[in-house]
Amino acid sequence: MTNQSSSSPSPILCASFNQDYSGFSIGTRDGFKIFDSDSGRLCFDRAMGAFNIVEMMFGLSLLAIVGAGEQPSLSPRRLCLFNTKTGAAARELNFLTSILAVRLNMKRLIVLLQDKTYIYDLNSLAILDTIDTVSNSKGLCAFSPNLEGCYLALPASTTKGSVLLYNVMELQSHCEIEAHRSPLAAIALSSNGIYIATASEQGTIIRVHLVTQATKSYSFRRGTYPSAIYSLSFGPSMQLPDILVATSSSGSVHVFSLAFMINQRSKRSSSLLGSMIPNKINDAFEPAHHYVLPNAFPAGVKSYVMIRGRGAGISPLSQAVISQALITIITFSGYFQQYNYHHSTHLVTTDIQS
Repeated sequence: MTNQSSSSPSPILCASFNQDYSGFSIGTRDGFKIFDSDSGRLCFDRAMGAFNIVEMMFGLSLLAIVGAGEQPSLSPRRLCLFNTKTGAAARELNFLTSILAVRLNMKRLIVLLQDKTYIYDLNSLAILDTIDTVSNSKGLCAFSPNLEGCYLALPASTTKGSVLLYNVMELQSHCEIEAHRSPLAAIALSSNGIYIATASEQGTIIRVHLVTQATKSYSFRRGTYPSAIYSLSFGPSMQLPDILVATSSSGSVHVFSLAFMINQRSKRSSSLLGSMIPNKINDAFEPAHHYVLPNAFPAGVKSYVMIRGRGAGISPLSQAVISQALITIITFSGYFQQYNYHHSTHLVTTDIQS
């Protein structure tokens, strides 16, 4: 562990990383704060009441904030676009029911209610589309901010782990994926919109699908016993091989190498015996793609995790890419933690679209 510090003395009501993981925000009963992800340095602090949602726009001065309803002026039905440079609200949107989640990028603003999702043009705040959804009381969603692969993922069922993928730039449904037998507990999209990861309420299996080929999936076993998955996050696609990190109610951090899984599957499919064994059976016997950091934070404490690259090199002996990464965790007990992670993957070129 390279760093552990307290980010807030007040109980945390919400926390999230920005789109490129360069910063993170928290909301408390006192107000909201913005921090630098590399150092944990406090960049902005405003004490003005309780907030349930604080979403950043990359490293810009624009924030999307929603009150917790503990003060009359901070209604959970009102979305405020807040400018940290001026210290004032730029625009406001009001809704009939409580706002459960907000996502945004340079072109779009997405607002989730319990059974509706609104897509706005960020510049004009004109409504572009309204999606009727199943009851989503937790505001569960995932968003890929890349304009060329800009997708929104939403639960498609309350009884099983189905997920709806919606193309936010083209304003149309992309596909529906039957990922799990149990209802969804966590969803994540890679920043480039290539992969979607899901976990069910059982929390034992994490599945990754290709967005363009919804039927093609990779399975990772987190553990044998059920556990609540608090967060899923992909590494930035330009910095790291395809790495997925997860936190769970057991207090552990799990790191999964999708690149390793793809390479192993490619090797198996090229052999006669490997081509005869289903991938789901093979995957259960491939533990080398899974790294566990136990007791990273107290069990039962809600947390969010992300991973960022810190440079890469090539080993002259093994011809493997060696990636150094930093795992950052925000716990709802008020701590910001960082861990070094070293990952290697052999240079194997695989066409995963085939």
